[in-house]
This record gives sequence, C-alpha cells and structure tokens, in this order.
Amino acid sequence: HSPPEQPGDKPSETGEVQHKEVCRWPCRCPPVPACTPGVSLVKDGCGCCKVCAKQAGEPCNEADVCDPHKGLYCDYSEDEPRYETGVCAYLVAVGCELNGVYYANGQTFQPNRLYKCLCVSGTIGCTPVFTPRSAGSPCTRVPGRKKLGQSTCGLEQHKQLPSTNYRLMSAYRSLPLVLKKNCLIQATPWTPCSRTCGIGISSRVTNDNRKCEMKKEKRLCFIQPCLTNMLKKIKIPKGKTCQPTFQLPTAEKLVFSGCSTTQRYKLTFCGVCLDKRCCIPNKSKMITVQFECPNEGFFRWKMMWITSCVCQRICSAPGDIFSQLKLL
Repeated sequence: HSPPEQPGDKPSETGEVQHKEVCRWPCRCPPVPACTPGVSLVKDGCGCCKVCAKQAGEPCNEADVCDPHKGLYCDYSEDEPRYETGVCAYLVAVGCELNGVYYANGQTFQPNRLYKCLCVSGTIGCTPVFTPRSAGSPCTRVPGRKKLGQSTCGLEQHKQLPSTNYRLMSAYRSLPLVLKKNCLIQATPWTPCSRTCGIGISSRVTNDNRKCEMKKEKRLCFIQPCLTNMLKKIKIPKGKTCQPTFQLPTAEKLVFSGCSTTQRYKLTFCGVCLDKRCCIPNKSKMITVQFECPNEGFFRWKMMWITSCVCQRICSAPGDIFSQLKLL
C-alpha cells in the first residue's frame, strides 16, 4: 500500500499544481528571536509570529519573508511551476552616491573603519563595526591605596560595560551649557559649509527656541571667494607656508539666489597653504544679512561671520558624514 501523496508532489487532475500549506492557524509562536545586528525583526507572512527576516540569497516562501527594510523580495522565478520556494533578491532600484563614489542598489561597503553601510534605493544606512574589548579587565588595581581592593574604576564603570572599543559622539552637545526659561540649550556642531568657495549653507539641530524643541537651523557660510589661482592673489608671509586668513581689498555686496545684500561687507576669509594643509574657520559669530531681490522684495538670513581660521592637515570634503567620528 503506497503512502498518501503530499500536496504539491504532482499536478492535480485539473492540471494545476497544488501548493504546500506553510501557514497554520491558530498561531503557535516560539519565543521572539534575537536577530543579528542589521537584520529586521518582522511579522511572518502568515501574520502570526515575529521572525528574523531573510536576507539576500537566503531561501524564502510565503511564511519566511525577505527583509522589507532592505528592499528585498522573494524571487520565485527558479521554482517553476510550483512557485513555492524562492530566493531573497533586491528590487531593481537606483544606487547611491557618497563622497563621489557610486554604489549599486543592495551593495554593502565600508567607507570608514567605524562603519559598514548598505545602499538601498538611493538611501544609505550604516551600522557600527563592533570589535571585542581586550580580555584584560578595564579596571586596574592601584598600588599604594590604603583601602583594600580600591581600583581606578569609576561608578559608571561598575555598571554593564559596553562590548565595543568604539564610542559615538553624543547626539546633542551643549554649546555652551545655558539654561533659558527652564530649557537646557543644546546643539549639534554646525555641519561643514556645503561649498568650498562662494556662499554655501551649513546646518545644525538645536532647541534654542521658544518651545525648547529640537529643530534644524540653517545659516549661510562663505569660506573663500571663488578666485582663480588663489596662491598668486594671497600673500603668504616670508618663511611661512600658510596664510590662515585674508580679506578682499574692498567691501562688496553678497549675491545669493539671484538676490544681493542691501549693505556691502568686507568679510574675513580662510586662506591657503603651500603644503597639503587646509584652512578652516576657527572662531566665528552670527550676523543677520538682508537680501534684496529684483521686483520680489526682501528676505533675511543668518550668516557665519568668520573672525579667525586655523590651518590643519585633517581636511574633510563638504558633506562628508563621517568627518565628526572619532576613535577613542
């Protein structure tokens, strides 16, 4: 006596292929799994249980869904005619560009030793690169202490220690620490100017407003004028390799988006170096400038007024999202 046929083994009498049922109701779910970093925890295709989403190249089916947050879908094209089991693949979509380098959709890359990134449909997502701490204890005994067992560990170190050597900068730094009407003023550093020459824009996130809410704030920045052959037009002192700052001979109106300022300004610009160093703003203040547009009225912008610059070897391109990361 032959065993009963399983659904999906052979075509039915009508010629149609029967599919195996992968969903069972009522739902019986195992404990919620702990997914590896970068893998989404999603509800399965049956609408029952939380599961770790399948990744690119892994098998998938109606229940085992592909990671939707990475632009993956289940490709059943190789399982003809049943179309029961597929392979997770990336949707055809646009790639990403970062610091002048193009990455294909679904490509993983490491533009910085602190981060690994993934390109999904024009958007870049990054996760920290974790490395284990050394086996030795981070708390060391200090000889000569009167109390037995006293160590260099602070109170915070006695709590659970992080498992990596990498630490990120705090999201919002107090610049400076000021209390205004029960609001502790906080702000991120200003981003680098969007242009290396001419008028650009930089931004930050701050709660320095009436509602004490974190909001994005923008300002104009003008690091250098767009002059051809800057080295010939800026006098570098004899015996020096850099001229940190310089000014144009006369005050001029600023032009932005086809509109010009109502006043003339003699700005201080960051200079140039004969070696590979670059000069960036060191100290500045904020001013408000008013622009007049032909037949369109006036508008005002906050603007960075440079007071001094510093020349250094660490030079980051505008828009480099990794320029503020540090290895501690």
